Amino acid sequence: MIILITGRPGIGKSTICSKLITNLKDHNIVIGGLITPEVRRNNARIGFKLVDLLSGKEEYLAHISHPSSVKVGRYYVNLIALEHIGVAAIMQASVDADVIIIDEIGPMEIKSKIFFETLLNTITNKKSFVIVVHWRLKSLLINLLPKNQFKLYEVTVKNRDKLPSIILNDILSSTSEV
Repeated sequence: MIILITGRPGIGKSTICSKLITNLKDHNIVIGGLITPEVRRNNARIGFKLVDLLSGKEEYLAHISHPSSVKVGRYYVNLIALEHIGVAAIMQASVDADVIIIDEIGPMEIKSKIFFETLLNTITNKKSFVIVVHWRLKSLLINLLPKNQFKLYEVTVKNRDKLPSIILNDILSSTSEV
């Protein structure tokens, strides 16, 4: 099962993902993959971390003052971390995790062809996937996924409190069918 979560910036996609991770762990489901939490200083966002959910390894994914050759908006993207920690996290999760979570696939993540190809190749391994997708990339990802093999949830103010349990139930039903 592939579940895509999308919605406008700040609507609660990562909060849903965080609640889902907690709920899945409460059901003794092994979670792997990546999260990309914001890094803030003095109430201002200065970057994003890249965190491997299985190993706990982390590195900056992007930062406003760590120059690199790739820039997205005001952030410099750390492709080395994405291609080492990110790719390793996906590969390891495809072996050791029951559910793979990626929060998020956005403009920074698609700057790495290796990372994006690894993700697309791994999606076909029949594991449960939950992928938070930047709203501008929703159509791109939908067109690359196998037709009728994913569920798309668009987060709104009205549904965001209910979505963690709805998605948890989707995953629990799909894992009990296996």
